[in-house]
Amino acid sequence: MMKFKCATPDAGLLSVRIGLASVFITHGAMKLASIAGVMAMFEKMGMPAWLGVVVGLVELLGGVAMLLGVYMKYAGYALAAVMVGAILAVKWKMGFVSGWEFDFVLLASALGMAWMGAGEYSVKLPEKMKA
Repeated sequence: MMKFKCATPDAGLLSVRIGLASVFITHGAMKLASIAGVMAMFEKMGMPAWLGVVVGLVELLGGVAMLLGVYMKYAGYALAAVMVGAILAVKWKMGFVSGWEFDFVLLASALGMAWMGAGEYSVKLPEKMKA
């Protein structure tokens, strides 16, 4: 039987970053592209309409930060907060399976990235720009 062992955990971090980024960039861009409908949906759920804009921006910009591997703590915590909001405001009543399970995986992954950092395979910011 052939065994495969990754030579570095940095490759694993990159894989998680790419997965998270693809989901969040896509969903953020979709929200912002149809922002009027998103704002109406947020109002219908009893939340301020402007929150739809904030969620779309956090998803898009947080996703880009994840992809590049920059500002990982900020991006990870912001994306995790969006997922907590989605779970509590929308998905909780549906139950775990076919309800909030995917959102929970995104939440856990975003927190993991905030705690672990980007790894070696990331954009390197000048010292002045690091947070």
